[in-house]
Amino acid sequence: MSEPVSAPRQPEAHEFMPDDYFRQVEKSEIFADERPLEVDLGCGDGSFLVEMAREHPGRSFLGVERLLGRVRKVCRKAEREGLANLKVLRLESRYTVEWLLGPASVSRLHLLCPDPWPKARHHRRRLVQRNFLEAVERVLEPGGELLFKTDHGEYFEWAEEEVAAFGRLERLDWPDDAFFYPKTDFQVQWESEGKVLQSMRLRKVE
Repeated sequence: MSEPVSAPRQPEAHEFMPDDYFRQVEKSEIFADERPLEVDLGCGDGSFLVEMAREHPGRSFLGVERLLGRVRKVCRKAEREGLANLKVLRLESRYTVEWLLGPASVSRLHLLCPDPWPKARHHRRRLVQRNFLEAVERVLEPGGELLFKTDHGEYFEWAEEEVAAFGRLERLDWPDDAFFYPKTDFQVQWESEGKVLQSMRLRKVE
């Protein structure tokens, strides 16, 4: 006798679950309105994402997180606060940018404290490299931005070299008081340990 087939998991409130993960999605499938879309890659516990959505009700925010427990946690936060402009996607960040998001659909991509993969044999797993940057340029709207932070000095140098070699994203100044930008849970933790984060702000040339 064949094994019973379990029913597909139903999405949480505030969860974006595409009907097909093997095609590009239109921005309007995520949010029906025309507000600028910001995407937080690896949103963790959602502390940064929730603060941004609360501060900017005129923008839409999509958090990307692969761990179901974290997805559910962020969805619960958004539901409690009534944040209609926040949704969460359970997926890998690389796949989301390179395959799922449509062209010129994103106003800002946030890549904050990603895994630095410090061992040399694991460097190929780092997110910031040419294929990813090509995908970033594709999904950003003209004038759109990638905002990157890390506490890992060697990874930051790697990212600078990859961005310079790619050559199609303009680097901008990013002083602390440039605009509202809350700290992630990782940033709070690492700064309490005396670590310093380095930042890079990149813009797609119009």
